Amino acid sequence: MAERKTQFANGEVYHIVMRAIDGIELFPDKQDYLRMIHDLFEFNDVNPATSTFRVTSRRSRDNVTKQGFVTLSRIQIQERKTRELLVEIFAFCLMPNHVHLLLKQFRKNGISKFMQKFGGYALYYNGKYGRKGHLFQDKFKEVHIEDDRQLRTAFVYIHTNPVALIFPGWKEKGITSVKKAATFIEKYRWSSYSDYLGKKNFPSVTSREFMKQVMGEPKDCRDFVNDWLKFKRELADLDYVGIE
Repeated sequence: MAERKTQFANGEVYHIVMRAIDGIELFPDKQDYLRMIHDLFEFNDVNPATSTFRVTSRRSRDNVTKQGFVTLSRIQIQERKTRELLVEIFAFCLMPNHVHLLLKQFRKNGISKFMQKFGGYALYYNGKYGRKGHLFQDKFKEVHIEDDRQLRTAFVYIHTNPVALIFPGWKEKGITSVKKAATFIEKYRWSSYSDYLGKKNFPSVTSREFMKQVMGEPKDCRDFVNDWLKFKRELADLDYVGIE
């Protein structure tokens, strides 16, 4: 990734968007989504990653792709030291050609270092699909979150992003069925939303205690999100021009 001029501050929260180049599909199959979930957890550490997607034993060779990768279900996570977090991941959402993250910088240069490591997904992707070159746009985009109201909006914005998969252009056109949209995002596996609703999905990836104080109990969180879906309130609180 290109060098950034932005100086991320410790203790501050940022909405990050990392987008594929040329509309490339980032997740052609389920294993690719799982790989990126793995990376969100594994690379959020000052120390080097200790797990691998490559064959490590004969026992797993029956489950190997042509490129030498094993499925996530067969990966052995090695014992490791306690993680030294680079960032706190408050929320995430994986979309077909981009990724949304809500991050709080935990230590100096934590966001930059995390995003640099996280961009290593391209090595996995290129190896698996036999391609070369960049996978992501040179610079990820960020919005600095300045207050709790903006934080709630970013949280909802990130977790309602999948609505576009069933209602394209919904932010401009509206939604014909809020119930359908609400049900869809609750069942959408590739985000942190269901973990906030008390349904264990990928609970180890996110740090949720702070956002629980902001969003309330699962029922309060669900009601707030569904109300936002219905009325699109507070959208003007964030300047999302160019970050969509």
